Amino acid sequence: MRMMIDFIFLAVNLAVPLVLAAEAAMIAERAGVICLGVEGMMIFGAFFAVAGCYFTESPWIGLLLAILCGIAAGLVYGLFTVILRGQQVVVGVAINFFAAGITPMITQQIWGREGASETVKSMPELDLSGIFGGNAGLSWFVPITAAIVAGMWFFIYKTKYGLRLRMTGDFPLGLQTCGVNTNQYKLGAMVVCGILSAIGGAYLSIGYGNLFVTDMVAGRGYMGVAANIFGGWTPLGGALAAVFFAVVQTLRYSLTSLNLPSQLMQMLPYLATLIALVLFARNSKSPEGLGKL
Repeated sequence: MRMMIDFIFLAVNLAVPLVLAAEAAMIAERAGVICLGVEGMMIFGAFFAVAGCYFTESPWIGLLLAILCGIAAGLVYGLFTVILRGQQVVVGVAINFFAAGITPMITQQIWGREGASETVKSMPELDLSGIFGGNAGLSWFVPITAAIVAGMWFFIYKTKYGLRLRMTGDFPLGLQTCGVNTNQYKLGAMVVCGILSAIGGAYLSIGYGNLFVTDMVAGRGYMGVAANIFGGWTPLGGALAAVFFAVVQTLRYSLTSLNLPSQLMQMLPYLATLIALVLFARNSKSPEGLGKL
């Protein structure tokens, strides 16, 4: 029983960045913008959360700085893809490479080493040991993430702005004939995408950990994009797919006693992602205007 509780808590904690990445990809692609840059925006969020916490000694200010960075990254992404009509896949990959390259350089300038920052204060945990016993604890990011998923669902399906956002990705010409500026919705979606991606990155550095490490995002942004596809471009579907990938990640840690090759264990979450896309994503219907200028 104790092992099962520990497994569930670990899976929930590992699911947070994947769920946020999936929601970020969902909101952008519902607006018709292919968003492969989630990975890079998560890297920026992870770095600036630590930097803000390091200089102010407050993880909450670090989270705020990460969110501001996410807004800036989303606006830059929207500028190149929506206003300047750049090729969306290329822009996303460029942001990923830029983030992966510049953050180690700034880390070197601030902390005098390229691979990792100094340790900082991490976000406090919700102590649930009185209920579940042991060292049961959940990050504050967990209820925040759950609230974000619920808010996304309500916005997408229960508000007129959510309807317009879906129309922006499915049939933008029809929305334009009603006098609605679809570019505003695309830019707004990219800002929200940047915020959610940055929060996911901040969780890795000051929620689940207490420092920034080069390549600490480790493909979670791409897994979030895959979870969004797997979940059919819906808030709840993407979140559930992300939880599935998190459970597979948890199994990787639970199966270490089998003495399997470490390389095999490391590739397990990505292999599960690939298999899920091959088997299930073919039946997913993407927004009709996705990627169209």
